[in-house]
Amino acid sequence: MDVIRVSGGARLAGEVHVVGAKNSALKLMAAALLAPGRSVITNVPRITDIAIMGEVLRRLGCEVTFGDDHPAPAGAGGPVAGGAGAQVPGGAGAQVTGGAGAPVTGGTAAAALPDGAGLPLGGPGLPVSASGSGLVVPPTRPGLVAPPAASDTPAPPARDIAVTPASDVAVSPAREIATVGPGGAAPPVPPPRSRSVTIDVPDAPGTEADYDLVRRLRASICVLGPLLARRGYVRVAHPGGDAIGSRGLDMHVAGLARMGAEISGEHGFVVASAPKGLRGGTIWLDFPSVGATENLVMAAVLADGVTVIDNAAREPEIVDICAMLADMGARISGAGTSTIRIEGVDALRPVRHACVGDRIVAGTWAFAAAMTRGDVTVTGVSPRFLEIALDKVVSAGGLVESRPDAFRVRMDRRPTAVDVVTLPFPGFATDLLPMAIGLASVSEGASLVTENIFDGRFMFVNEMARLGADIRTDGHHAVVRGRERLSGAPVRATDIRAGAGLVIAGLCADGVTEVSQVHHIDRGYPDFVSDLRCLGVPVERALAPEEPAFAL
Repeated sequence: MDVIRVSGGARLAGEVHVVGAKNSALKLMAAALLAPGRSVITNVPRITDIAIMGEVLRRLGCEVTFGDDHPAPAGAGGPVAGGAGAQVPGGAGAQVTGGAGAPVTGGTAAAALPDGAGLPLGGPGLPVSASGSGLVVPPTRPGLVAPPAASDTPAPPARDIAVTPASDVAVSPAREIATVGPGGAAPPVPPPRSRSVTIDVPDAPGTEADYDLVRRLRASICVLGPLLARRGYVRVAHPGGDAIGSRGLDMHVAGLARMGAEISGEHGFVVASAPKGLRGGTIWLDFPSVGATENLVMAAVLADGVTVIDNAAREPEIVDICAMLADMGARISGAGTSTIRIEGVDALRPVRHACVGDRIVAGTWAFAAAMTRGDVTVTGVSPRFLEIALDKVVSAGGLVESRPDAFRVRMDRRPTAVDVVTLPFPGFATDLLPMAIGLASVSEGASLVTENIFDGRFMFVNEMARLGADIRTDGHHAVVRGRERLSGAPVRATDIRAGAGLVIAGLCADGVTEVSQVHHIDRGYPDFVSDLRCLGVPVERALAPEEPAFAL
């Protein structure tokens, strides 16, 4: 077990590249089960969860190998060409329409959210106001991107990234690079690298996902839909994952039942069967659950007839998986809106697909720059995916410059307190709540932070209190009164995002902060320590001291 130690007073400055999204890559790997043959997913983060999902697929009979991509260019992760609603290359009549928030090439970069929701950050080179008030909104608000006219030039093929096959290599917690240079300046940024995963799916994959892996990775429940669609029977252990509250499978089960599945539970497993195959149906989700939406879409692409999912999740990761499925031959419309329509097909084919950039990692660096009064440029992610989060940084006094595939955050003074409410996309992401509380803890004034997604998200607040943060919680609300400086102390990471938030909070504390159980961070942040070093932070990762043994 390792610890991460940081000394307070560091100011983040420089450029950091963000690779593919954990929350998308894991589901894309599960989606590969829908087609026999070799699928390749590029721009995949080198994190523990990807290695675990690889082992889940191996035990289902797949051959899984990892290799290095070429250095990832800024904005890597855009599989859709030609604009929202455009014909997807190789899609054989399949379309992804209404894909607001999807990475788009060959069309306008000003794609807005459905119904005009959210702050329009999408245009290239969005200016910063001279008064320092933050973002300047263009006078004409961009709307939905219209499908291309029939006379438009055909969309270019999706980018083809060469992959070097390699045997599986254990995930390394951090690459070794130069530490902070003379005078505190950050060393040159190393060439950003992402991973590729090659998945060879057999004609008849296995039907049981073991408990010893599923308990460590909640995302592995996403093999439920693909295997049920392909094999007509599946047995998946109840999932584990982060301890951030109850996340039941009721909507997964109810939706699959509407499609004709028979589902039961036994000995800690979810058992689903569809002896006569799945059939299309109309499904209403009580809550726009990302996991349920993904599972139901993957099941519906091979179902008989048309499936309509109402109140579907709208996250960019949903758009990404729908784009990959469309490339495989699925017929999907409405991705990125609250209503997704899927017309089932007889079979799908394997594909090559690039994972969308990780908006949560990008948002982490945005808040880190604001907390440390730094100046950070983040590449590899469209700021359209972080409109509300970046607006909060601006409200706190930060300056944000936006490009289609990158953004820059600069904070020149102590932040001003802002209120935050977490909501499904396009609202403020629940995964960024630890960073929002960290920002509030060092801001001037009091902030009200409300968590509406996971009932256990405030578990890490006790660790923030050890750093001297003034936080009072009441149900799903937290009142945070900012302090000029926090106080370094030993703390413990309770989940992926809390771990990253605690390390960044330690940069705003006097003395040394030691964060333990950093294996949580490894599950979501590739090369976290190295990225901190590249941004000028003196940071150390070391083996944790042995726990003392007490004899009775």
